[in-house]
Amino acid sequence: MSEWRERKKAATKHAIQQHALRLFVEKGYDATTVEEIAAAAGVSHMTFFRYFPRKEEVVEYDEYDPILEDLIAARPPEEPPITALHNAIRVGLQRVLAADRDALLVRTRLILNNPVLRSRNLIAQDTTRDLFARALARRAGRSEPDLAATAQAAAALGAVGSALMAWAQDGSADLVGLVDAAFAALQSGVAARQPS
Repeated sequence: MSEWRERKKAATKHAIQQHALRLFVEKGYDATTVEEIAAAAGVSHMTFFRYFPRKEEVVEYDEYDPILEDLIAARPPEEPPITALHNAIRVGLQRVLAADRDALLVRTRLILNNPVLRSRNLIAQDTTRDLFARALARRAGRSEPDLAATAQAAAALGAVGSALMAWAQDGSADLVGLVDAAFAALQSGVAARQPS
């Protein structure tokens, strides 16, 4: 497929998501139909389903994981894993906030306030955890993650999730600062429990 077609498809997918998020804010997630989203985006409902096979996927969709995976894998090998995760997530989050702050806030609030979306998000976090663990393994020169890398990836996701929940409360807090505070709490808790 040509580069032009790929860009056009990406732009259409983005437009559908933006219209969907606007409608979800205006009408509520459950009250908004796929047909309304498609009409607002200027596409047919069949086109909507070509891009998003389920309504939930229009909320869930982002391209953050591959970016974060590359940022984690590129961290210096001498950096402790939790620090590498924190620094990579921090850089990735700054990029996301610069490009999509409002969409991220709406998506986060929708996920936190809708049981179906929240449940699906918890399942999706397993994929993200595994991706982070693989990036840590690559960074360490291993082909597969070990238990430590998987646990560190899960802890990092917990820190980010806690920060996102706090940020979604009012949306005015500094999300990067909240992530920093969550990682500081994580690191101080781990350091306090180190065997002597």
